[in-house]
Amino acid sequence: MQDGKKYISDAVERGVSAVVYDGEYDAPVNSPVEYIKLSGDMRANIAQIAHNFYPQTPALISAITGTNGKTSIADFTRQMMTFLGHHSASIGTIGVVSDVMENIETLTTPDSITLHQILNKLSGAGVEYVSMEASSVGIEQHRMDNLDIKTAGFTNLTQDHLDYHLNMQNYFNAKKLLFSHLLSPRGTAVLNADIAEFAELKSICEQRGITVWSYGKNGQELKLLNTIAQPQGQIITVSVFGKEHTINLPLIGHFQAMNVLCALGMVCALNNGFDEHLLEILPKIKGACGRLDFVGITKNGAAVYVDYAHTPDALENVLNTMRHHTQNNLWVLFGCGGDRDKLKRPIMGDIAARLADKIVITDDNPRSEDAAQIRKEIMAKCPHAVEIGDRVKAIEYAISHLQSGDMLVLAGKGHETGQKIGDTTIPMNDINEAKRILAQ
Repeated sequence: MQDGKKYISDAVERGVSAVVYDGEYDAPVNSPVEYIKLSGDMRANIAQIAHNFYPQTPALISAITGTNGKTSIADFTRQMMTFLGHHSASIGTIGVVSDVMENIETLTTPDSITLHQILNKLSGAGVEYVSMEASSVGIEQHRMDNLDIKTAGFTNLTQDHLDYHLNMQNYFNAKKLLFSHLLSPRGTAVLNADIAEFAELKSICEQRGITVWSYGKNGQELKLLNTIAQPQGQIITVSVFGKEHTINLPLIGHFQAMNVLCALGMVCALNNGFDEHLLEILPKIKGACGRLDFVGITKNGAAVYVDYAHTPDALENVLNTMRHHTQNNLWVLFGCGGDRDKLKRPIMGDIAARLADKIVITDDNPRSEDAAQIRKEIMAKCPHAVEIGDRVKAIEYAISHLQSGDMLVLAGKGHETGQKIGDTTIPMNDINEAKRILAQ
């Protein structure tokens, strides 16, 4: 982190009309540039300024946090609200998705100025509802301050972003702020009842007068009763506010059933209750890009999927899920990002060794780190894996070695369209590469 005051003179030369700063700085007198000194947290101040400058937002805003599932849930809520007749959008890892404008790439949670600018533009285009991913870093850095959040969800808490938060308690503390500070006291929290953090989150919400709905096997308002795996999806039986429904869900995996329940709960909160018309869309709901995306089948009948799983918990969930759909060998290809949480590398190697039959270790986004060293740290726990640094060549190897009944999961990059190596981002997308190789 750097002190932005060192760049003030450069900004003035480029023609700024005002400079906002905190701390000690000798502002010039009689300058045509306005110098404004603020106290308190600068990020919070900037969020307030952004809100004042871009005051218009869609009337209905939901936010979802947790380690895994945010992208899918944000997209599912958007699809459901659109089905109910609202012009809707989602903001998160796969960008800004809406029915009124072209998709825009963003951070998971954009900086406060960009976020308010996007919300202002969406509102001006007639968007009534927005679902947002709320990352722990985005929450802690005040990027979502000053928004009227009507409902918020929590998925789970597993290891990620420890390069930033340093430990799991700090990571959880950041996510809790969504419920202790950002969610409207008149709002509704939709919480996963199957996780250890549920009781604490529920208590935080109840102390603020927030309505709490729980989902999952232990859920009350949205209870998952049963799942039956199918070749391209699953049949789920759920209890929604006490009434039982059976739904043919075109999404693979228990975690996707949980994601749908969380999204359904937030839509019900925004829609003032459960609309049974939603049962018509659930069998048609589409998975978010790069989230267990079915890419195709080889000539000998092996299936290839792409998934964004880049945390230990996500990788474990995906492999456990795909095991039920694999007739022969379960393959996984993955790497770990550079300049990020190093502790998860051997953990993910161990998960692959336990749950997959065939493993290919390759590069993810090595960034400024030595890619070979990253692979070495993963392979410490899966020494029998095949190591191929070049990700495209690794995908070619894996697909060319698939046998009848095998299943391959290309994990870690999902929807991403580039690979970050050093200071360069090269064009690269797992889905496109896999399709190209399958076509050959």
